[in-house]
Amino acid sequence: MTTAKRDTYTPETLLSVAVRVFNERGYDGTSMEHLSKAAGISKSSIYHHVTGKEELLRRAVSRAIDGLFAILDEPGAGRGRAIERVEYVTRRTVEVLMAELPYVTLLLRVRGNTDTERWAMERRREFDQRVAELLKAAAADGDLRADVDIKLATRLLFGMINSLVEWYRPLPGADAVREQLADTVVHLAFDGLRTAR
Repeated sequence: MTTAKRDTYTPETLLSVAVRVFNERGYDGTSMEHLSKAAGISKSSIYHHVTGKEELLRRAVSRAIDGLFAILDEPGAGRGRAIERVEYVTRRTVEVLMAELPYVTLLLRVRGNTDTERWAMERRREFDQRVAELLKAAAADGDLRADVDIKLATRLLFGMINSLVEWYRPLPGADAVREQLADTVVHLAFDGLRTAR
């Protein structure tokens, strides 16, 4: 008679479970007991991989933040006119959000109650500021309408992108849908912001 083999957890699979539970219950509403039940392992097994739930939070939001900041190092974010660079960054931000949906969702839901949450919020602001600087440069180049407030445009742009976490649900093999969604966000944002060509 063979017995069912218990899944072996790695730090990555444990992180995936933790992110799901954090998104369902909220970080503050999640205990180590909740995590151990969701993973089907003991609390001591979790502590074998991490020091606690804040370490899991730090790993999760770091994954999202690293994905966003990596965009800024890509050639498309650094070459060409500012308007082309900010459109590229916008498209890639949507793509990263869709690829890392649970992690970005968690990042957008942190509220600053822990050191890790405050760090994550500061990094988010830094990313937003870098994109705002690209928008300002595009306006200075004359490629964005002069009657649009750049701070407001930046907030609206991120509001549109970040709202995807509330309704976007990935489907297997839906690469064309993801590409269309990224195109639509870029067109909606920049067709209204660009000066007449």
